[in-house]
Amino acid sequence: MASAVTTPITVETVSFSPAVKPPASNKSLFLAGAGARGMEIEGKFVKFTAIGVYLEEEAVPLLAVKWKGKNAEELTDSVEFFREIVTGPFEKFVRVTMILPLSGQQYSEKVSENCVAIWKSMGIYSEAEAKAIDKFLDLFKDEKFPPGSSILFTLLPHGSLAITFWKEGSMPETENGVIENKLLSEAVLESIIGKHGVSPEARSSIASRLAHFLVESGNSDVNHK
Repeated sequence: MASAVTTPITVETVSFSPAVKPPASNKSLFLAGAGARGMEIEGKFVKFTAIGVYLEEEAVPLLAVKWKGKNAEELTDSVEFFREIVTGPFEKFVRVTMILPLSGQQYSEKVSENCVAIWKSMGIYSEAEAKAIDKFLDLFKDEKFPPGSSILFTLLPHGSLAITFWKEGSMPETENGVIENKLLSEAVLESIIGKHGVSPEARSSIASRLAHFLVESGNSDVNHK
């Protein structure tokens, strides 16, 4: 049986392991890709966070049905491909690790702004989503994230978004909060790897690695070493 082997990725000084068991999950997810988030400041690209995106193994055969044989460039340029990752019926996990310090308020306000923009562009912003954003902002309001600390998002297929703050030591086993809103869960990931996502590096990395995995899929598993 053919197999694709995941490897770790290092972004700046942040290392993302090939596989991880997220908080709020009993499954091991594989590293689909990783990259930095940053912006141009006075002509220099400043990196704020390193982001790793993990997927349940079930994602590979599901995505292969339509996308097997596409190269990395084709997948990178496909809005539909990343929408299928965002909305797919499998677990996803996102680790956002600070390169520069950020307050919870700074981080959550920017993510919320991006999520609302996505919903408004799709015409699906409702009172339920507004309430979910309020819960999201409230969860982050008193937090501080020094360099090396992480925000962990576990996205469960039924729509729960589990949020965990990881400051030091081994990865926590329990979450700090759970928001039951499928559109928010999807929008958080969309805001990172979608068409106007904040990390084109992560988007490109995912496309490159999945192009390889999808070629070897069909009967295959994704193995971790």
